[in-house]
Amino acid sequence: MHSSHLLLEEPIRMVSILEPSKASFFPAMTKIVGTLGPKSRSVDVISGCLKAGMSVARFDFSWHDPEYHQETLENLKAAIKLTKKLCAVMLDTVGAELQVVNKSEKAISLEADATVVLTPDEGQEASSNLLPINFDGLSKAVKKGDTIFIGQYLFTGSETTSVWLEVSEVQGNDVVCVIKNTATLTGALFTLHASQIRIELPTLSDKDKEVISTWGVQNKIDFLSLSYTRHAEDVRHAREFLSKLGDLSQTQIFAKIENIEGLNHFDEILQKADGIILSRGNLGIDLPPEKVFLFQKAALYKCNMAGKPAVVTRVVDSMTDNLRPTRAEATDVANAVLDGSDAILLGAETLRGLYPIETISTVGRICAEADKVFNQDLYFKKTVKYVGEPMTHMESIASSAVRAAIKVKASVIICFTSSGRAARLIAKYRPTMPVLSVVIPRLKSNQLKWSFSGAFEARQSLIVRGLFPMLADPRHAAESTSATNESVLKVALDYGKASGIVKPHDRVVVCQKVGDASVVKIIELED
Repeated sequence: MHSSHLLLEEPIRMVSILEPSKASFFPAMTKIVGTLGPKSRSVDVISGCLKAGMSVARFDFSWHDPEYHQETLENLKAAIKLTKKLCAVMLDTVGAELQVVNKSEKAISLEADATVVLTPDEGQEASSNLLPINFDGLSKAVKKGDTIFIGQYLFTGSETTSVWLEVSEVQGNDVVCVIKNTATLTGALFTLHASQIRIELPTLSDKDKEVISTWGVQNKIDFLSLSYTRHAEDVRHAREFLSKLGDLSQTQIFAKIENIEGLNHFDEILQKADGIILSRGNLGIDLPPEKVFLFQKAALYKCNMAGKPAVVTRVVDSMTDNLRPTRAEATDVANAVLDGSDAILLGAETLRGLYPIETISTVGRICAEADKVFNQDLYFKKTVKYVGEPMTHMESIASSAVRAAIKVKASVIICFTSSGRAARLIAKYRPTMPVLSVVIPRLKSNQLKWSFSGAFEARQSLIVRGLFPMLADPRHAAESTSATNESVLKVALDYGKASGIVKPHDRVVVCQKVGDASVVKIIELED
């Protein structure tokens, strides 16, 4: 991967752009999160998604019941066994989401300049004049002139099933709106977004808590995507809730920034969360269009410097119905990678899109090409400068391992870790080669039974750019004797050779603990 590394700032022979890319064991350094749903829940399709490059499967509980998602998850487990590809599980909460309820599921035609009433009376039937919603506080939150957006669940900007409304008056609990564009709403559920308006609903709803404490606990979820995170307190509350649920105390919380309120408290949220999801669908409605790119670049930079994974959403909306992305979308994916995104999250494109496997494959190929021209040298210097001096012991070891790997043109960095923290720190410096995270399980007890840790830590690296996990034999400790370390290293190198990551005479940088000392060493492989 490192051998073909280019820089956009350097002259590129235009004809070289057309040269086919070399196949690689890892499709891209940037990871892909796929949302599983009606079009992507069979074992065959999920297997195709895993082979195409999906490393995290997202289950969105805004839509359908736990039984439905459990069936999908069982199919995911079968696909993992079939393909021998690791995949983490992300549970996406409903949060403070407003919805229009259309029980009859009849198509609703809305004409520009006509009026429509939004009512909290869910017993009413949805029509062109009346739309029942799941929230009785909208009339207290909005005022004349406010903007409301309604669209099909996981709406895309290019659809004709999205409508803009302007509040004209409030009548008791009802909100009367003028329709700004002609559209047809189809389906049973539509998302309602009130632009730049504070909605008094809990970030973690009772329904969310029930799903997490049942479905989440049963399936030991790796990530919790906390929808509509608005304050650091939201993350603290969610972590407190997870801490009481056994294994879920290890679940990582990804704060989903979806509105102006979350943007205003971004720095505090970043401190408390394990990662950030930039939900550009809703955020793109709250922000003026000319400000969206600025938020993306600023937020990704902050995540990168904090060493926390950043995930970007809504990149190839048109692939919901088409086999190829638009030119703007293809460029947008690449720019998200160049801006510093760890992963790309696909929503409607895989959940109800016609081409889930092709979408993941296409996004993966774009990411791989963008990875090649990422200016690692500039990024490294920027990160070292931001961290400052004196560095912590771990930060110093991580940056030294990356610097050494680049200087000797290593094929891979191998990091022995038990918590995953050392490997994530190395990945923070964005090396041009893959980081193989060898997770050493630790024996633990809850006074009733013994068990090994490690599986969570391994899967949670599947969302970090350039980090690829391998679970070691639990009989070896991360800081054990030289002999056992060498045996684990041999297993890791054999895995590397079998997968084509390393070849004879390649150099490999190894980061490990020997006793109380952290060691970075360079080895050259023999024939």
